[in-house]
Amino acid sequence: MHMTTLELQIQTLPENPGVYQYYDKENKILYVGKAKNLKKRVQSYFTKNHENYKTAVLVKKIVTIKHIVVPTETDALLLENNLIKTLQPRYNVLLRDDKTYPWICIKKEAFPRVFTTRKMIKDGSEYFGPYTSFKTVNTLLELIRELYTLRTCNFDLSVANIRAEKYKVCLEYHIGNCKGGCEGYETQENYQKQITAIREILKGNFKESLKDFKNHMKLLSSEMKFEEAQKIKDKIDVLENYQAKSTIINPKITNIDVFSIISDETMAYVNFLQISHGAIIRSHTLELKKKLDETNQELLELAIVEIRTRFFLTSTEIVAPFEIDLGDKIRVTVPKLGDKKEILNLSERNAKYYRLEQLKQIKIVDPERHTNRIMAQMQKDLRLSVAPRHIECFDNSNIQGTNPVSACVVFKDGKASKKDYRHFNIRTVEGPNDFASMEEVVYRRYKRLLDEKESLPQLIIIDGGKGQLSSALKSLEDLGLRGKIAIIGIAKRLEELFYPDDPIPLYLDKKSETLKIIQQLRNEAHRFGITHHRDKRSKSALNSSVESIPGIGEKTMITLISHFKSVKRLKEATESEISSIIGLSKAKKISDFYKKE
Repeated sequence: MHMTTLELQIQTLPENPGVYQYYDKENKILYVGKAKNLKKRVQSYFTKNHENYKTAVLVKKIVTIKHIVVPTETDALLLENNLIKTLQPRYNVLLRDDKTYPWICIKKEAFPRVFTTRKMIKDGSEYFGPYTSFKTVNTLLELIRELYTLRTCNFDLSVANIRAEKYKVCLEYHIGNCKGGCEGYETQENYQKQITAIREILKGNFKESLKDFKNHMKLLSSEMKFEEAQKIKDKIDVLENYQAKSTIINPKITNIDVFSIISDETMAYVNFLQISHGAIIRSHTLELKKKLDETNQELLELAIVEIRTRFFLTSTEIVAPFEIDLGDKIRVTVPKLGDKKEILNLSERNAKYYRLEQLKQIKIVDPERHTNRIMAQMQKDLRLSVAPRHIECFDNSNIQGTNPVSACVVFKDGKASKKDYRHFNIRTVEGPNDFASMEEVVYRRYKRLLDEKESLPQLIIIDGGKGQLSSALKSLEDLGLRGKIAIIGIAKRLEELFYPDDPIPLYLDKKSETLKIIQQLRNEAHRFGITHHRDKRSKSALNSSVESIPGIGEKTMITLISHFKSVKRLKEATESEISSIIGLSKAKKISDFYKKE
């Protein structure tokens, strides 16, 4: 048996954890993936039928497979993340933000300065962060400046320089923002105590600082220094207020990272909350653009590795919405209730809001992308083979069996296309027979589109249950269109969708966009059908009672009936009453006609 080179490559893959790379015939990288068992994972690409069109295309393009074996799955995760970043393969999930974030730096020097920066210089200084919002950084820095008197100058305050009296105190000293370390008014030891307290605050631990301030306040008030004690009390208020703002959960939860994911057909949003000493000290949402049919699990693993490396996270416990494998060093907790579940819900809410904001922005900035996303979502929800760019919906309205009419409304790209709407008067059916009417209308509509070589819809929606659906199907069958156009019936209770040959209805999520569009279609078909039906009915009501006056047209009659409100009152009216509305000659004809009667 002759093996292709590709089959050979797959056969010889090791059964270890590692990272695999797919290349095309031009030796361009297509995809990077990780696996517990390289051979099994790669084989699965070539043995199963891929529902997802993109995956099928990817598999067709693969010519070469390279792999790297690593000791553990954790290493595989990290390596995969690095390779995706450096190689940027075409079919891998795309991370949508690579901003640099602000840090708070405690500079390595005699009297350390504390400031914000986007650059990390490895000179032994301490960096806290990175923070995902400037607001947080600024609030923290303001807080620190209100609580502690730190220098803002960048003089080199070495012992020798201070002794040599190189510097003079500046305005900051005189207004009380700095204690004048440059002239030796403040000891280095005292200054360092403040830095230690600041370090704890930046780590999210406010307990120590609060305790120190409270002790100091008591001491001052016992010495009758009430003004100074009041100043310290203000600082305590600032700290407690900041802590209340940042703490959402209780201090029992110490250092953990919380991750949640919300995804649709094209994008996924992963939110991350970092908890330190029971306070949320950071929140960030990462956007991922899907390329294949990645599962939420794969996407979340990828995002977690990315976020942990980006923000230098070292916590050993992670809270997630479902089980994921991050190797043996990290414990993954999937909470069912309690504090951790609360915080997971909070993270999810953040992701949801972020997604909604993004969607609103896209709708404004890039309406085409918005449409494509909705079409992809509808295709998936309704299990269609193509996106329903052109949808038609039929509705029969016969009220008490009179004047049966039918309406066909058309949506293109998820929006009503009113110029394509059509009304049908039922010709072949006597009396109220919904099924036969549906059969007639569907046949006439698509016979015409075929004759005129117009484009056909990708989806037909029939307002009615199984009976109407099978009537419509009959007509499609007669026209040779069955199987070429998807067709679904929609029962009175809107969430139930019926498919041909499937006794079990499909239920759509009440909040889904797909359901919203189907609702719009159906409401529009009702509205359009009923207005036409009303017009028709009022005409026929007129015709049956007033048709036969020679020389009087329909318009004149409608004017009169709308004035006199009924034929009976018109018959009883005097000629002068009638002439005041439509003129003498017509009024004479009418009153003569009724006198004869």
